[in-house]
Amino acid sequence: MTDTQTLVELRQVTFGYGERVILNDVSLTIPRGKVTALMGASGGGKTTVLRLIGGQNRAQKGQVLLAPVGHTGSSVDVGTLNADGLFAARRRMGMLFQFGALFTDLSVFDNVAFPLREHTDLPEALVRDIVLMKLNAVGLRGARDLMPSEVSGGMARRVALARAIALDPELVMYDEPFAGLDPISLGTAAQLIRKLNDTMGLTSIVVSHDLEETFRIADKVIVLANGRIVAQGTPDEVRHSTDPLVHQFVNALPEGPVRFHYPGPTVAQDFDRMIRP
Repeated sequence: MTDTQTLVELRQVTFGYGERVILNDVSLTIPRGKVTALMGASGGGKTTVLRLIGGQNRAQKGQVLLAPVGHTGSSVDVGTLNADGLFAARRRMGMLFQFGALFTDLSVFDNVAFPLREHTDLPEALVRDIVLMKLNAVGLRGARDLMPSEVSGGMARRVALARAIALDPELVMYDEPFAGLDPISLGTAAQLIRKLNDTMGLTSIVVSHDLEETFRIADKVIVLANGRIVAQGTPDEVRHSTDPLVHQFVNALPEGPVRFHYPGPTVAQDFDRMIRP
């Protein structure tokens, strides 16, 4: 990777589970300082891309390259890192899991403090200041003493976001950040992703099925389907793509390249089997 404007690059990556291929010779780049959306039908490989970047999965072919800190040195292939190298790479990343994944027996404050206490030797007074700053950034400083069971779904997602940015990562990955949220909470979460990305100088990857909100905040959209990239570009460019699959996805059409019926025998064949033993 030689482009200093790129933070992450997948280069001819292939990955699958058993005989099922999820990504087939996929190449893509994640630009620094931008919000990149990964979209497409369920099972298209979006979350798999996040897992490859985070090192939970390793590419069977190809490279997952993470740019060096400070634009100096060589990129590292996440898939080749040992435990120490992977730990160092993950320190540069934050992750917002689907539905937040808060620790239910820890308060809002302690959830956000957890990565600081786990990965640093900072004094507790400084941990407190950092936690309150992160909670203030997501509008929840006043909720610091509440338990996860005492906050709404939208608030829990914001607590999880505060936890994801506690260590000031370069890259924040969001796995379905808008799932299950009401329109107000959804809009708040979307604008918060955009605001934090810009004010903190982050690079963000958003996996989402919510077309309108995601298109509103994204700088770049990558549409994955059938193990490959079927479209990428600005939200406007993707919205006006002539690819049949992208057209079906953008316009929420029930029929197209993605079929309603799972492949199998015809109805006549199945009923014929039932009638004739």
